[in-house]
This record gives sequence, structure tokens and C-alpha cells, in this order.
Amino acid sequence: MEMVLFVVLGAIAIAAALGVIIARKAIYSALFLLVNFCSLAGLYLLLNAQFLAAAQVIVYAGAIVVLFLFATMLLEVGGWRLEVGKWKLLAIALAFVLLVEVGYVLVGGTLTGTQGSDTPKAIASVGNVQAIGQLLFTDYLLPFELAAVLLLIGIVGAVVLAKKKKPNTQYPISNTQD
Repeated sequence: MEMVLFVVLGAIAIAAALGVIIARKAIYSALFLLVNFCSLAGLYLLLNAQFLAAAQVIVYAGAIVVLFLFATMLLEVGGWRLEVGKWKLLAIALAFVLLVEVGYVLVGGTLTGTQGSDTPKAIASVGNVQAIGQLLFTDYLLPFELAAVLLLIGIVGAVVLAKKKKPNTQYPISNTQD
């Protein structure tokens, strides 16, 4: 059953990622991105990483995609298309650099992480979410707070963009003389 769920969620994630790239309108791209994030959250649940699944839905699907949809609808960029011709050489160069980096990591075997102080038995007794929460609010409090400030800046930016400029009606200009 777990393998079937993995294949189905993986296929949905790949199809949604292709939809993000292929979609002609930015709104549809954002909606495909939302589907992709939700299917990735399902994959995290299959890996027994409940905190990452919740963060994926809350932060990415809930905040970033909503901000993107809001900005897209506000700026009315439905017909926007990137000129591929002038960026093609840069895209090929960056893709090559990414391929070299991935190859270096795979060949070098640097994918092994550092061993933490907690054993799997200790984490299982406390729980995954509680262990991550304890680390977030002790050892990694500053990066956690910086991420919160960045999200707050994004929200304030969206509100500023959404605020319509109204003409000054307090002192109307009149051409008539009294």
C-alpha cells in the first residue's frame, strides 16, 4: 500500500511540476505549484516526517503560493511570457553548473549528514515534532526568527501592493471663483 501511495504521489508531483513549466498563464502555474507542494507533503508523510509535511503545507502551499496568486491577480500578468531567446545561453550555462554540482556530490559521497546526539529511540519516545520544536526554539532560534521576519516582510509587501492609490478628495481643485 505504501509503495502504491508513493508512486501515485510521485506521479502527481511530476505532472504538477510539468504543469508549472508548461502552463501559459501565471495563475495556472501557481495552482499547479500548489498541487505539487501538497503532493510533496504527502511524500513527507510517507517518510514519517510529519513536521516537514505540515511545514510544506503551511509555509509553501499556504503562504507563498497565496502571495504569488495574490500578486499575479493584482498585477494582472496573465498574458506575461518570458522572452526565451535572450536568456537561453544563460539558462544552459546554469543548468550545466547545476549538473556538475550534483555529479560532484554524488561521486564524492558527501550526502552523508552529521550524526546527531539523539538516538532514534530517544526521538521516538519524545516524538518527531516535539524534538524538532525543541531544537527550533533553543539551538536554532535566531534562524527561525529571521525566517518569520522574512515572511512578515512578504506579507507587508503584499499589503502595500494591494493598497489602491486614491485621488486626494480632501481638497478638491476648483476652477470656479467665488
